Amino acid sequence: MRFIPLAFAFILGGGPPAALAGPAPKYAVAELPATLRENAHAVERRHDELLTVKSAARTVETVLRATTILDEAGSGWASELVYYSSLNRISYFRGAVYDASGRQLRQLRAQDIRDISLSDGFSLATDARGRVADLSQPTYPYTVEFEYEVVSDNALFYSTWQPQRTEQFSVQEATFKVVMPAGLNLRFQEQRLPAGTALAKSTQGSQQVYEWRVQNLVALEGEADAPPVSELTPVVFTAPSEFEVQGYTGKLNSWADLSRWTYELNANRATLPPALVAGMQALVAGETDERARIRKVYRFLQANTRYISVQLGLGGWQTFPAADVAAKGYGDCKALTNYCQALLSAAGITAHAALIKAGPDAHDIRTDFPSSQFNHVVLCVPLTQAARADTVWLECTDQTNPFGYMGGFTGNRHALLLLPEGGRLVSTPRYGAAENRRQRRADVYLDTDGNATATLRTLRTGLEYDAVAGLAGLELSEQKKHVGSRLALGNFTLNKVGFQPLPATAPVPGLVETLALTLPGLAPPSGKRVFLAPNLLSRLPAPTATVGERQTDIWLDHAFTQLDTVHLHLPASLQPERLPAPVQLSTPFGTYSSQLLALPNGSLRYVRRLEMPRTRFARADYPAYLEFRRKVSAADKAQLVLLKTDA
Repeated sequence: MRFIPLAFAFILGGGPPAALAGPAPKYAVAELPATLRENAHAVERRHDELLTVKSAARTVETVLRATTILDEAGSGWASELVYYSSLNRISYFRGAVYDASGRQLRQLRAQDIRDISLSDGFSLATDARGRVADLSQPTYPYTVEFEYEVVSDNALFYSTWQPQRTEQFSVQEATFKVVMPAGLNLRFQEQRLPAGTALAKSTQGSQQVYEWRVQNLVALEGEADAPPVSELTPVVFTAPSEFEVQGYTGKLNSWADLSRWTYELNANRATLPPALVAGMQALVAGETDERARIRKVYRFLQANTRYISVQLGLGGWQTFPAADVAAKGYGDCKALTNYCQALLSAAGITAHAALIKAGPDAHDIRTDFPSSQFNHVVLCVPLTQAARADTVWLECTDQTNPFGYMGGFTGNRHALLLLPEGGRLVSTPRYGAAENRRQRRADVYLDTDGNATATLRTLRTGLEYDAVAGLAGLELSEQKKHVGSRLALGNFTLNKVGFQPLPATAPVPGLVETLALTLPGLAPPSGKRVFLAPNLLSRLPAPTATVGERQTDIWLDHAFTQLDTVHLHLPASLQPERLPAPVQLSTPFGTYSSQLLALPNGSLRYVRRLEMPRTRFARADYPAYLEFRRKVSAADKAQLVLLKTDA
């Protein structure tokens, strides 16, 4: 699936323009407290952001950022990218770079700034562009300073202030100021502000001024199975209560407000040619099952359209008419969703567009702070014939996406229904351990010299399927390349690769992968004994223990179930001398079992099951979690000892 932006939200905070550095040194590295240099690759010396709301239709955002780069790992902070478009224009963009003593090396010149297209590679038209400057130096440490201002006619979006977004990055001082005109209210939400940090609110003539300041935020180190840094550091979210975009006014005090504005912006754009309406009616004629009727329409959509994004000004939110999609055969996420909704309506089925924050690594929206947090549109189809409340969700931009499947792109999160009276947040399909399944059966034939051949049959469903969904359509050479890179085996030859999707009626989509391999030297003899770990492909490594006290919660963001059965077919001259002891673990962090059995026909059967939830635990539980993972890792590496006989 594709990531389709509804619009480019150019949220660039800032502080009032300041004169570029003069002869006097500034940002000398020697002045940095040692605590800010510890574990840091870069230090934010100063970061001043100012959002001036001129009216419901216009904002001005300025930023002044000075960052000391301590080593090569922090060199990414030496560049700056400023976005602009038809709704956002850059007033100025300045910069300078300083050596370790604070002496200015040079200022940013016009020829140093590149103007680039921010085309995503599949948009038919986009006005998104950027100006980028790089002040990297060959000798560390040094400090870069950037200043810029952006005037926006897109007042749907206000700034998000989070001065510490990454690991190994400390902040000496950062400020955020919002200036609101009379008659407009600022909506904001504070999270994780340091103790003693408080909003300073004042008046400036008829304007209301809000200001936040943080100082001396030490760098955070990454910890295994921890939430992202963006969920651990101070942040202030802001949003308008009223806004206007190119003449379209709206309120944003609730999710219903945003839903109503978006619905009205896209209303009356679902008219289809009469012949197509008749075609949809004929397509579902005689089909009594509601889900089957929806499936037929969805297949028609996939077979007759393709995704091409159009992002020009208001076009980031407003669809072009369904009749245009019917004539041209393409559209962006809004247009294809609107078109599918119109096709379903022609077939007598009611559906609703829904805004969503899409992306394989995207986290859910902040449900307690109504604001424009979305970048994609999908279709929600309530079933009216179901014995219980049920819904079909449709991703309308992908020509091969399984019917009703949201996957890791839009599953496990909230979407905002677009309704004329104002919609509400609803949950998209949840994919837990039962759905995200990897089930493997292996038959391994071992000879007396420790060489082996094997056949593997692996079923992946749900989010486990996402990573392999596209393999079936590749050339054989590409299939072998992708499969080979995933096999955690030392020496092997891949002789056969095959893929078979599950039937379309399966509860969640899945793909069966069949492999044939040659495994020379899988278990080389050592004297009269042969050592072999029966768990060939599913070993879970133990996480690295935290040095010192754990600082963050345990964050398990992917639920899954792994089921492995390995049949070891042995020559008569190899007999088991010692079998690993069975292991059974049951904890809040997951359940695990493994067992190796000797079968009457002389073969061995290894069975392993691991299930882990999608959940969060307090940092105090980390020792117990680490112990669980260590026991699983040890059991996964347990070895079978085979003894050579004279048979």
